[in-house]
Amino acid sequence: MKELDLNGITALQPLSGCADEWYYALGYPYGDLYEAQELFEAGNTMNGNDLFLVHYPDAEVFRPVSGQPGRYAGEPVYAGRTVYCMYADFREGQIHILAFDCRTKETSVCAEIPLSSVKDCYNLRLHVYPLTLSRQPNDGTFEMIWPERKTIAVESRESFFLRDREKLYFSTWYEDPEYHEVTVIRHADTGEVLERLPGDIRLMPDGQLWYFKGR
Repeated sequence: MKELDLNGITALQPLSGCADEWYYALGYPYGDLYEAQELFEAGNTMNGNDLFLVHYPDAEVFRPVSGQPGRYAGEPVYAGRTVYCMYADFREGQIHILAFDCRTKETSVCAEIPLSSVKDCYNLRLHVYPLTLSRQPNDGTFEMIWPERKTIAVESRESFFLRDREKLYFSTWYEDPEYHEVTVIRHADTGEVLERLPGDIRLMPDGQLWYFKGR
């Protein structure tokens, strides 16, 4: 039996696109990134959270982001033998994107973005492909923050879940009168609706897209 010390974190999540080779463990002592930001801005003491990467099958553990005061990490993504990690440093006012090379096991800085460039960290996430930092507030818009800056209008029920190059995938639902789900595919540049597919699309662990047809 392999024993892992993840500073008290007991749950692993698979990273999609790496065929079950890499997993991550992320602590949530203050909720999600947005909740942690609210606590910090309210003057509460916040020691941050840890982000661990775990390699299968040898159970080798790496910690690209360590819990430090005012620092809080979000969920990582995988692309091209690299794990991309993101954290906000509320004390210095920066969002950091890190690149963990799965071959060399080294971590480097990919980008640093002023925290002031976003209204807040609500739904602030990394996505692939290509690597994109995005945010979706509850105001009928979807924002791409980095490496390009763009805001497109979406319907109130649309929730972004995947980027595949120039296509943005949103899930939405209707009750008319029966409940059903629809996947809306929009163009990343214009926001134009390219397709509406009844059902759901899932990103599988090896990076494939599976379409579950609805009625």
